[in-house]
Amino acid sequence: MQVSFYGATREVTGSMTCLTTDTDRILLDCGLFQGRRRDAEEKNKVLPFDPALVTNVVLSHAHIDHSGRLPLLVREGFNGRILATRPTVDACSYLLPDSAHIQESDSEYLNYKKVRHVLSEMRKTPGARKISKRKLNEIKKLLKKDRHNINGNILQQFIREYHIEAVEPLYSMEDANNALSVLDGKPYEYPITVGDGITCTFYEAGHILGSAISLFKIERNGTTRRIVFTGDLGRFDKPIINDPTLIFPEEDREIDLLIMESTYGNRDHEHLDQMKPRLQEVLNHAFNKGGTVIIPAFAFGRTQTLLYFLHMLYDEKAVPRVPVYVDSPLATRLTRVYGEHPEVYDADTHTTFLEKGKNPFLFNQLKFVGSVQESMEINRRRQPQIVLAASGMCEGGRILHHLRHKIHSSENTILLVGYMARNTLGRRIEEEGLAFTANGRRGNPPLLRILGKEYPLYAKVDKIAGFSAHADRGELLRFVTESNLNIKQIALIHGEEEQSLSLAEALGAKGLLVRVPRRGEIMRLD
Repeated sequence: MQVSFYGATREVTGSMTCLTTDTDRILLDCGLFQGRRRDAEEKNKVLPFDPALVTNVVLSHAHIDHSGRLPLLVREGFNGRILATRPTVDACSYLLPDSAHIQESDSEYLNYKKVRHVLSEMRKTPGARKISKRKLNEIKKLLKKDRHNINGNILQQFIREYHIEAVEPLYSMEDANNALSVLDGKPYEYPITVGDGITCTFYEAGHILGSAISLFKIERNGTTRRIVFTGDLGRFDKPIINDPTLIFPEEDREIDLLIMESTYGNRDHEHLDQMKPRLQEVLNHAFNKGGTVIIPAFAFGRTQTLLYFLHMLYDEKAVPRVPVYVDSPLATRLTRVYGEHPEVYDADTHTTFLEKGKNPFLFNQLKFVGSVQESMEINRRRQPQIVLAASGMCEGGRILHHLRHKIHSSENTILLVGYMARNTLGRRIEEEGLAFTANGRRGNPPLLRILGKEYPLYAKVDKIAGFSAHADRGELLRFVTESNLNIKQIALIHGEEEQSLSLAEALGAKGLLVRVPRRGEIMRLD
């Protein structure tokens, strides 16, 4: 029996690990790599194995860096089941089609730019097939249905006519729907057969709605091995959902291998008690200046946590009750998923909201934005407001338009509430914005490129690390040392190299055997 590590090794995206026996291959997650476009595309488009050989997939949770290549896997020949908790299946029903839409839209836009470039170059190249300036302008008009939409049929016509090599999406909407058709929702703490002599039981991971720790029991030739895959672990004592499981069944305590995330392997977050006061402080500071607060927020998990705290602050009248806009159709749908699964809420959520007849994620000042026109109207508003928009790392989506309208005014605040991966716009805002503030905001502000144009970062950048859905260093150590598991060895994944290595050193100091695998590395459990 062996475990192969194909993704999220010494980095935080592209989660993919494979458990192999002599009869089965069980894939643990199948996520998208994220970061620099070219690097991510190269990693994402080729699966490192034949999907037809995979027996089943066990999905830890719905975030795209864990689920985002499932449509590709199914299209390339996988014919098993994808097993996850029921809330995860419900969330994937929105997240995977949204990912497919992004893939298709990005490809269409790149092809649009490519056609325009090729045709423009044809006018300049001596001896090439000539095209007049008038004809070129006519083509440019034909390529657009209106100001915001590309005419896909005309675009494909010119790609064929001029023999232009088209950019293909990683997968299509049809591929996403095919993947959804093999998703199979299962309850927590219920053994599921996933292979010959292999069962998997889900336990609460506390990361987002439906996130699961997967405990595998492998019975072969009279021996039993157990592997625990944490997926992403959440924080202890956070709102909405229950804490990560620490107490497992007595008969399943002996663990041969723990595969654990290490996103914050050398960092501790702000204490959870400070989250609401810090949010109150940031909001009041911005509103006193008459500014807008822009919050890049993941549509699934972070948005709902923020709405929970904003609801509390508004009920307590602790901040001015300015309009709150959730400008993400996907976040709107996923907030509905949260509302449909109160069975996984923690006791505080029941006490604070449900027992008073309140929905944690709805209040009078809140508006879910649907159309592009509504989003543009929000950009033009000059009154204080709060805007939550995706993507959480500022790599695409409506957040880019809010940033480019508000980033150049010192009245406004950009509030960062989550992890920003390397090589993302969010990481540049975090590093350069916080450095500019630390330097007393003296001199010229940083320049940030958004949608092809540079903007000065005059807006105040603030960060509340406590909103992270990931366990910090202390909480990761707590899971290992305070759970009732007896762990023989640990493999650390889903963390940038310095994070994983730091946590490995801390765990090693406690007498534990720890490895930090590289991509493609194999661990054998003999």
